[in-house]
Amino acid sequence: MVSLYPLVKNECIKIVKKKRLLVVLLILAAIIPMFTYAQLKVTQNHLKQFGTNDWRAEQRQKIVDYTRSLGSNRMPEEWKQWRRVEVSLAQYYLDKDVNPASPNGVTFTREFVKNAVGLFIPLMVMVIAADLVSGEHTSGTIKLLLTRPVQRWKILLSKLIALILFTSIIVIATGLLAYLISGAVFGYGGWDMPVFFGFQLSGTEIDFSLVRPVEQWLYLFMQFGLVWYSALIVALMTLMVSVLFRSTAAGMGIMLAVLISGTILSNMVSSWETAKYFFMVNLELTDYLAGSLPPIKGMDLPFSLAVLTVWGLVSVLVSFVVFTKKDVLN
Repeated sequence: MVSLYPLVKNECIKIVKKKRLLVVLLILAAIIPMFTYAQLKVTQNHLKQFGTNDWRAEQRQKIVDYTRSLGSNRMPEEWKQWRRVEVSLAQYYLDKDVNPASPNGVTFTREFVKNAVGLFIPLMVMVIAADLVSGEHTSGTIKLLLTRPVQRWKILLSKLIALILFTSIIVIATGLLAYLISGAVFGYGGWDMPVFFGFQLSGTEIDFSLVRPVEQWLYLFMQFGLVWYSALIVALMTLMVSVLFRSTAAGMGIMLAVLISGTILSNMVSSWETAKYFFMVNLELTDYLAGSLPPIKGMDLPFSLAVLTVWGLVSVLVSFVVFTKKDVLN
């Protein structure tokens, strides 16, 4: 019986040697400063617009603008619903006298990850996962791999464990780089700043009865847990595609199309209830913590977690069934 440890170690070495993790880290190191600069410009523009750094002026102006826009007949009803929710949230933060976006490294990290969970982080994970199996066909090592005296399910399991490890590294690296880079501009404080969560949406109304403040470090911990789970499901889906298709380019193209279509669907399918069962529509789990309006009525955090779990389990099942029966001669 061959131990899993040397198999997992071998897979990790192969991933590192392909330098794809290095590419992901370089992309993060290049992208995050751009968003940091953009956030800095937003802060400076707010200062010019309101003549003060007081966040309350921005929230009051937001309430006025959104409330005024609700009277427009040209605005789609789903946009109006979203703006009603945003007005309620802005008023809540004013009443509690808490700045929801206090400029610091922790808040920037929180907002960056929230906006990256639906597409950016999944794309980074896809870069690692897309050729775990199909890359063996491309390099011609698939026959050597599957004819070794090791059970096939162990080979795939070792790839799966390595994938989970590197998915975790990508999520952690995203948070660390966002905090370190943005903190150099906005400061590294904010860990104990109160953040409210527990918003319950009922139609376009928000139930504030379960809302309570938590320190931002705890909120960030919960947020990263949800981000990691979303990234993991994308990794499992990509692994399945890598098993099914021998071409890495084809696999990456399929996953890229699926992820982008998910972003489009989330903004367009409010009236198509069946779309809520697509995994890509459920990736933005962090929105539930913030009390944002879900893309489709009837969606909530337990529902999205259940949908993603089913997709993940099916992906793993298909991957193992196909991989253990794969014909390597043709």
